[in-house]
Amino acid sequence: MYQEQFNLSPKDILEKEFKIDTRGYRLKEVDQYLDLIISDYEQFFKILKEKDKEKEELLDEIMSLKQENRNLKTSLEIAKTSDDEEGNSNKAVSNVDIMKRLSQLEKIVYGKDE
Repeated sequence: MYQEQFNLSPKDILEKEFKIDTRGYRLKEVDQYLDLIISDYEQFFKILKEKDKEKEELLDEIMSLKQENRNLKTSLEIAKTSDDEEGNSNKAVSNVDIMKRLSQLEKIVYGKDE
């Protein structure tokens, strides 16, 4: 998925062979290769940080949606209970009543005052 963003693959690193001079490896060639590796690691860590941030945001959104789901279930239960207590009379619970109840529940849960 992110392979196109990297200069080297693990196989490239493993199979890399440096030419040997009379005094050892060519320093310029080794330095250039190490620069590529460093660049890849920097890109890799940048992607990891972005993914961690995205993960945290998604977890926060999940928690928020779960809380909203609980609030709506509670509101629905209250509306059903209210209907049952009224003896299932012909009086229907309007959307305005449900919204008022939901607002009251949010105040209780989140501790918000208007």
